[in-house]
Amino acid sequence: MKLVPLGDRVVIKQLVAEETTKSGIVLPGNSQEKPQQAEVIAVGPGKVVDGEKVEMQVKPGDQVIFSKYAGTEVKIDGEELMIVRQEDILAVVE
Repeated sequence: MKLVPLGDRVVIKQLVAEETTKSGIVLPGNSQEKPQQAEVIAVGPGKVVDGEKVEMQVKPGDQVIFSKYAGTEVKIDGEELMIVRQEDILAVVE
């Protein structure tokens, strides 16, 4: 199944949480915090504000950092994805 976002929405896939800390302590699964870094899977066409089209600033394949409480989690074909607005994306990791 293909997920196509509408307007200024972006489909992202969160990166896997680290299982050990920098000091080597192994974290159990339930104490791991989900990372705020993700890969862009699909991008909507953008939106129109005051008669002018606002272009999307991210593209599929980009690594991004997004707001902590942003978006809607969905499960498609067994894969956990999130749909967020472009304004909830804080930065592109290069």
